[in-house]
Amino acid sequence: QVQLVESGGGLVQAGGSLRLSCAASARTFSSYAMAWFRQAPGKEREFVAGITRRGGSTYYADSVKGRFTISRDNAKNTVYLQMNSLKPEDTAVYYCAASGLSVLTYEGAYDYWGQGTQVTVSS
Repeated sequence: QVQLVESGGGLVQAGGSLRLSCAASARTFSSYAMAWFRQAPGKEREFVAGITRRGGSTYYADSVKGRFTISRDNAKNTVYLQMNSLKPEDTAVYYCAASGLSVLTYEGAYDYWGQGTQVTVSS
């Protein structure tokens, strides 16, 4: 069982930055590919970014490419999402997720989810 706890969300003006963190309980954290998803009001949850077990490869949705950076520190059992040049359309609840498979863009591939952290970008 893996528990994931997100933090770092908040209210920011357009063009600003936030850094999300996701702390995992598992001692086997490095066994999991990790990803961030988000869900805006009235929309389905969507893939944002993913990172492989050792951090060697990263993947991004087109909508965030060049603005967001995913990283992980396996010694601290933590994955991060650095979000720059934020836009109002980035407003959503952001979730981190862990997969025992690989980085995939669909929710069903992920075994564990955090409770989410709200990010609100004002115009």
